[in-house]
This record gives sequence, structure tokens and C-alpha cells, in this order.
Amino acid sequence: MVAKRLIPCLDVKDGRVVKGVNFVGLRDSGDPVELASKYNQMGADELVFLDITASHENRGLIYDIASRVADQVFIPFTVGGGIRSTSDFHKILNSGADKVSINTSAVNTPELIKEAAEKFGSQCVVVAIDPKCVEIRPDGSKRWEVFIHGGRTPTGLDAIEWAVRVQEFGAGEILLTSMDRDGTQSGFDLELTKAVSLAVSIPVIASGGAGSPKDCLEAVTVGGADAALIASIVHDGDYSIQDIKQVMREGGVCVR
Repeated sequence: MVAKRLIPCLDVKDGRVVKGVNFVGLRDSGDPVELASKYNQMGADELVFLDITASHENRGLIYDIASRVADQVFIPFTVGGGIRSTSDFHKILNSGADKVSINTSAVNTPELIKEAAEKFGSQCVVVAIDPKCVEIRPDGSKRWEVFIHGGRTPTGLDAIEWAVRVQEFGAGEILLTSMDRDGTQSGFDLELTKAVSLAVSIPVIASGGAGSPKDCLEAVTVGGADAALIASIVHDGDYSIQDIKQVMREGGVCVR
């Protein structure tokens, strides 16, 4: 049985970890390298670092943070934000990251997914998808639209269809963040997570809404995700990594 993963996410702005609600109202949550080291010691399976305003502000990558994190942690970590070319992939991987996450550039230049997968391997390419529910149809089904630039720009893309396309382009993993649930601690969008998980065969990381260990359990059982991304509930000290993993074990989930 493949173990499900628990992955703390560190949203970085101006060199600090921040957290907001629905992609706005950011508050400081600490130093990224210190938090990375703490979560490594606490038993996190992986880490994700997202420079959340890099694409919007047209800034460069967080190479320095990646390099410093690589010196401190011994678990895989992903870095995203502002990646626009395979050269950027090369730089961030050389800084010590194991995977690179792209969102805005994946939508604007889908060929980048294929080029990066061919050059570095699909296992290094994570496509982040930030959907928002924009329609509830008469039959009760929903349509989720993909947003880019840190949730600022609608694309017209259907989230499920886009997930299938990024897999076809060669992505090795999808980081799926519900904009409706982000930072709310009201639970993951299980309907969205399940829809994407059923549509693709590559791993899906559920993100947006974790408020309790039970939410993480439901993300990988009801939602069918391969991993649960967490932020506020560990940044604020509400739960430890092991607290969450214990509940997942008790729910019959294989975790490390």
C-alpha cells in the first residue's frame, strides 16, 4: 500500500512565511528556514514553498531560501512562484529543491510543462491549479474555473479539463488548491478533490481548508487525494504533524 503524505505548505512573501484567507488578508507566520527545519524534525513527509506574489509582481525566484532550506532539511521539497522557463527550473533544482511547481506559466505556456518533463523528468514537475467554484448547475453539479497570478486572474479554463491536460503534457503531480476553502479551516473541498483525483492518474495534493486532522483523513479517503497540504493548523500550533498522522492511521490510512 502506498503511504499517503502530509505536506506543510509555506507561502512566502518578502522572505517571510505568511497565511491568509481566500488568498488575501496575509499575516506573518515566521521564518521559512526555521519552520522548514521544525517540520522536518516533526515528521513531515515533504514541504512546499510558494513565493505567492512572484508571478503577480514579476519578481525572480527564491533561490536563497531554497538553498538554505536544502542545508537544513532531509525530506523532499517543492518550490514554486515565478518560474517561467526550463532555465528557471534548472536554477531552482540546482539550489536544492526536488520539485518545481508552476501555475501561471503553465497556463500561459503549456509547452513548458512538456519541455520541463522531458528535460528533468515528470517527477520534478508539479502543476499547481487554483480553482474557484463559478457555477452551480441546475442538477447541482459545479463548475470550477482556474485562476492564476495568485488567484487574481480568471482564465476561463475548467479545472477538471485543465487537470487532464497537464497530465497529458507530462506533469508528474498536481497541487490542487481550492480558492473557496483556502485559509478557512473549514475542511477541504472534497467534491473538487474527488473530481480531479478521478480524472487523472498522477498524484493529487489536496490543498485549501485543512482545519483538523479529520479533514486530512477525509482528503485522502473521501477526496481520493494522494497527499494533504497543511498550513495554518501547524503554523499556529493547533496540531502537530504526529497528531494528524495518528488520526489518519486510526482511520485506516497508511502513513509514514
